[in-house]
Amino acid sequence: MSWLADWSWTGAALGLTWAMGALLVWRRLPGGRRPTIDDRVAPYLQDVALPPPTVRRGIDDHGLLVVLRPWLVRAGARLDLALGGQESVRRRLQRAGQAPDVEGFRAQQVLWGAGGAVLGTAGATIAVARDRSALVPAVVLAAVATAAGVVLRDHLLSRAVRRREERILQEFPTVAELLALSVSAGEGAAGALDRVCRLSRGDLAEELRHCLADARAGSSLPVALQSLADRTGLPGLARFVDGIVIAVERGTPLADVMRSQAQDVREQGRRAVMEEGGRREIAMMTPVVFLILPVTVLFAVFPGLQLLTLTV
Repeated sequence: MSWLADWSWTGAALGLTWAMGALLVWRRLPGGRRPTIDDRVAPYLQDVALPPPTVRRGIDDHGLLVVLRPWLVRAGARLDLALGGQESVRRRLQRAGQAPDVEGFRAQQVLWGAGGAVLGTAGATIAVARDRSALVPAVVLAAVATAAGVVLRDHLLSRAVRRREERILQEFPTVAELLALSVSAGEGAAGALDRVCRLSRGDLAEELRHCLADARAGSSLPVALQSLADRTGLPGLARFVDGIVIAVERGTPLADVMRSQAQDVREQGRRAVMEEGGRREIAMMTPVVFLILPVTVLFAVFPGLQLLTLTV
């Protein structure tokens, strides 16, 4: 009877394997792969869909920070009352390509300040353990470290804004040339923007997608372009947008306007490179004047001084 039990277990395993294989085959049949309502509607909404948001980790994406979020929000509100400048922070967040969440940014500043406080407290504890009379400098060190954490987060935001604007300026001439080529080929302003957005990648292309989505959502193209110029805050891009808006409203040729604007941006970039080269040249004179020149003078004067000493 043992061999019969063995064969029964073997048959059960084979039957289960066959059933799983049949189930997989049935699931992959055309009848089991019917498109959902989202799959059927998505192609018709592709042209008017908003650009996918950039995935950024916020304070809600971490388990511990979810617990601390109420405290962080209250501390961020108090920090905002102490510092002020909500409009400036919101403006810089938009220019950095981030969500204009001032509350979340203040919470991040509180976290950075708490990190600085931990480091400052650790250094203060070591200083007090070595010298009992260094209590006041230790407290000052902890306070300065806390303030440094808050200021450092604000500085990093300004740095992100500056780097993004530099990338946009680097991409701008190429995008302007592509727009000019599309318009010269017979497309309108909206069609040229659509083609460039589909073919381009980068920060400026993302801003153009946002602008095109606003235009397709009901806003006029000049208003959407003006909002793009307001979000970025770049003078060259603002002039470019003004030229397009005037050309669209007055019916002047767009291709010539875009080419001239692209040439202006290239000239501006060339001038910026030359100015940066001049500043670097002046900076290179610092070690020459304060290090190499004094050593050279010392080597030239020292033999004479030594000779005068021997003569005397």
